[in-house]
Amino acid sequence: MKYKIILLFTFIYSAGFLSAQLSSAEILQKLQRLGNTASVLYIAAHPDDENTRLLSYLSRELHVRTAYLSLTRGDGGQNLIGSETEEALGLIRTQELLAARKIDGAQQFFTRAFDFGYSKNPEETFSIWNRDSVLHDVVWVIRNFKPDIIITRFPTTGEGGHGHHTASAILAVDAFKAAADPKKYPRQLKHVETWQSKKLFWNNFMPSRDVTTNTKGMIKMDVGAFNQNLGLSIGEIASMSRSQHKSQGFGVKMQRGEILEYFTQLDGDTARNTIFDGVPTSWSRYQNGAGISVMVNQMISNFDPYNASATIPQLVLYLEEIQKMGDKFQYQVKLKEVEDLMLALGGVYQDITVQKIEYLAGDTLTCNYNFIYRRANMVNLVSLKVPGAQEEIRFTDKIKSNQLVEKKIKIQIPLNTPISNPYWI
Repeated sequence: MKYKIILLFTFIYSAGFLSAQLSSAEILQKLQRLGNTASVLYIAAHPDDENTRLLSYLSRELHVRTAYLSLTRGDGGQNLIGSETEEALGLIRTQELLAARKIDGAQQFFTRAFDFGYSKNPEETFSIWNRDSVLHDVVWVIRNFKPDIIITRFPTTGEGGHGHHTASAILAVDAFKAAADPKKYPRQLKHVETWQSKKLFWNNFMPSRDVTTNTKGMIKMDVGAFNQNLGLSIGEIASMSRSQHKSQGFGVKMQRGEILEYFTQLDGDTARNTIFDGVPTSWSRYQNGAGISVMVNQMISNFDPYNASATIPQLVLYLEEIQKMGDKFQYQVKLKEVEDLMLALGGVYQDITVQKIEYLAGDTLTCNYNFIYRRANMVNLVSLKVPGAQEEIRFTDKIKSNQLVEKKIKIQIPLNTPISNPYWI
């Protein structure tokens, strides 16, 4: 069976591109995620506001599609590793968040809100942010990500202290309903559909160990599991993730053992025992979905790290079964996961390096391109697709296992290419 590999290259500031390398344990984690259809969106105000214990548990242990929405990029925070402030600091903290997500396994989103420093209350915050504009962005993320559950880091009642914190919770509550309302931001509906999440929670601040009465009415969850596949506890993964916020001076001690998280429900269908009460997490939410769950379980039990590419044909059948169900959104979500898995299962490595770090529109880049497929002889190298270029670069190489392909290629930057700039500035 042959598979086409189409490679994408994006013009970026860095002088090269490296494909991700995954261990067998990480590949197995991604296979396990194929059997989970649930999704959770966590919302707060700044980089470093997120609860990495919970994100790590949801993503790495429960294999739930998880994301963190930070309303700002931390432009108004401190910087303990350099002199950058405002937008430049926002760049640094954006990269710190992305580094954290690579560890805890969640996705990352933002809004247009600017971190202008400490705010005394949400009224002051909204006078600067423009409440409706930021709500528009939160709704946009929800309609795109389609979370079953939304969780806020802070309460709406002000205990979070910072006006941005309280505002983030207020916007989450508003967006929970607004995302399902076709009258709210109807122009978005040219690109996305309305979406009603099933439940909304506040992730309570951790109560003191000697207090037993203040958790009444809350849902309790132990997120301190030991993941035998990764050889790490969730607390250890979370600590490594949180320690990526270096500009804020974070270096978090490793946590091991039981870690209790508490939740107060703010809206949606009533939950009594867990936050997932009434939320299907497997393919059972779809008619005839049980067969897909069986297929995933077979892939996991048959996975052989010494012959990883043998799983690729099973992934193709998995996609075909999902496509038959007719849920275009779920198909696109799983398609991306499967594409990443196929590259990992094939031991694919690729890099592109250029001679300079900066170019002008109209310039021609001379690139060194390397590609290697380190599993069985199952692929042909077909093409390299460059965004904005007139034509894709065609190849005719038949790839032999573990044989490095080295090429010099030339790419002309289109004259209408805009100047590179962080898109939110």
